[in-house]
Amino acid sequence: MAGIIAALLIPFLFFSPFRLIEARLYDLLSVIAPPGPAQPGAVVVAIDEPSIGEIGQRWPWSREIHAKLVESLRVAGAKVIAFDIVFADPSAEEADASFAKALGPDVVLAADDVTTMLNQGVQVTRVYPLDPFLDAGAAAGVASVHLDGDAYLRRMPDMRDSFAGEALRLAGNSKPAPPEGALIQYFGPAYTYPRVSYYQALNPADFLPPGYFKDRIVLVGLSLKQATSADIGTPDAFPTPYTLTEGTLTPGVEVQANILDNLRHGLYVLPVPRSAMMLLVIAGAFLAAAFSRHGVTWRTGPAAVFVLAFFMVGAWALLRFERVWAPPALPAAAALAVFGTRFGLDYARERHLRRTVSEAFSRYLSPDLVAQLARDPSALKLGGERRNLSILFCDVRGFTTLSEKLKDEPEHLTTLINRLLDPLSEAVLAEGGTIDKYIGDCVMAFWNAPLASPDHPLRAARAALRMLEAVKILNAELRQEEGDAAPAFAIGVGINTGDCVVGNVGSRWRYDYSVLGDTVNLASRLESLSKEYGVSIVLGPATAKALQDHFVLIELDRIAVKGRTEKSAIFTIVAPAGQSQDPALAELTELHPTLLDTISAGKRVEALELVQHCQTLAPSLSNYYKKLMVKAAAIPE
Repeated sequence: MAGIIAALLIPFLFFSPFRLIEARLYDLLSVIAPPGPAQPGAVVVAIDEPSIGEIGQRWPWSREIHAKLVESLRVAGAKVIAFDIVFADPSAEEADASFAKALGPDVVLAADDVTTMLNQGVQVTRVYPLDPFLDAGAAAGVASVHLDGDAYLRRMPDMRDSFAGEALRLAGNSKPAPPEGALIQYFGPAYTYPRVSYYQALNPADFLPPGYFKDRIVLVGLSLKQATSADIGTPDAFPTPYTLTEGTLTPGVEVQANILDNLRHGLYVLPVPRSAMMLLVIAGAFLAAAFSRHGVTWRTGPAAVFVLAFFMVGAWALLRFERVWAPPALPAAAALAVFGTRFGLDYARERHLRRTVSEAFSRYLSPDLVAQLARDPSALKLGGERRNLSILFCDVRGFTTLSEKLKDEPEHLTTLINRLLDPLSEAVLAEGGTIDKYIGDCVMAFWNAPLASPDHPLRAARAALRMLEAVKILNAELRQEEGDAAPAFAIGVGINTGDCVVGNVGSRWRYDYSVLGDTVNLASRLESLSKEYGVSIVLGPATAKALQDHFVLIELDRIAVKGRTEKSAIFTIVAPAGQSQDPALAELTELHPTLLDTISAGKRVEALELVQHCQTLAPSLSNYYKKLMVKAAAIPE
């Protein structure tokens, strides 16, 4: 993963717009505790607003004034006088002659490289000072600078005869041109270098301390705080790294002072080669991979901050102490990309695992319960609450006999029971029930927990009817597959409604979401009674009361319930309530209570007649009425 991310990011090293991001980082880091020479290498004589006011002339001034400045500075002991002004065009003849007379081998005049865009390409023309000025002994130094794409001035001039280089040469401190691509280290914002106004330098004895210019390199140039380039017709101030923090431009003459000290003390900055940057990007990616090899944990955040700080602080330390610029943007981006990718992969894996676990638990619990536990894991604790629930038990008839028959084919037996339990479970889940557990071939389920279901008795009854229909379908499929040898499944269902304790029951090592209470015990008993009474569904009294508007019910019997002295009625479902107007069902619901009373009263003959008649009215209850027939026949005459 780290290698792939590094390979994807390395091409950005050669993408020009990305270099502007690196340049801005350089701006931000290079102004933090920059190194500086023990003594500034130059003094700036500023052509500023006070000087324009004192001299009383509009710019450009007469060159006679510049001649006076040269003479004044020479008398004051200046070692080199460098004009950051291009004197390429002639002015008044007397003024030019006066200026030429004042010049000498201690003066540097600015030259300029003019770039012209032509159809055939780019033409660069060097503009020198007037020949008479050079003939007078003055040196020419190229003051041109190269701006980056965002118009900031960061790069050192790489020509041998640069303006600052010539000033150093005349001062006896010649330095070679810096390597191509070297960056300027600025030593402060605008007006950091010692500066005096032009009019003060014309008469230093009156305005300045004695010996102020002695043995100093003096740079003369424009330094107007309020004027713009358009006002004076030439660029005189540039955005530098300090523009971001100070919001000011640095005068061109002060930029030259910074360049001069960069050359003199070797303080310019060398960017690392792109090949080294490629290695740093790879290192950043693999460093992050090492920190996240065990996945995303609480330590990942601090590790990401550490890696980011490592590259940022490391880049600053190299810049500050080694004068090497290793842009931290792409290595840090590679590290963060690895952290982010690892987080994304872990998040996707966690989501997949969570979905897989949810799907797995959905086979044991209702999907609603699984969703609730996913939202609130704190619910996974021991304890419960009292709720009114509907409990359903469903058991397979004749499973013991089937097991004996297939004792030598356990795989087949397992396949059969699984094929049966699958639709039975689907019936419960389709009606919003929670499957509590499988007890061999028995299914236990309940409604109204964990999520509320106001019509839980009706849902339990519908699930029971779905189960009966599912068994019919399965039997038909088995007969089609295995013929006469196919087993015929039958089920019995008991449903009871009442108050239970529902929650997580078990030990601190293992527990189940289950229900406890007498209501559960009675539901289990009702399921076993379904075989005894020859019906498929047996309902408890509370369940029957809740279903009386939805189904045609008949009372099966009255049984003793634990904790009660009087017996409770149990019921079964005969048909949906929509069929209650059927004449046979209407007559059955009228005669059946009389039949039970007759048997209870010991009226043998009447009971036998009523049993036979009810059996003809409800053929689906023939097994039940056969058992009542036996009971009625056992009544003494």
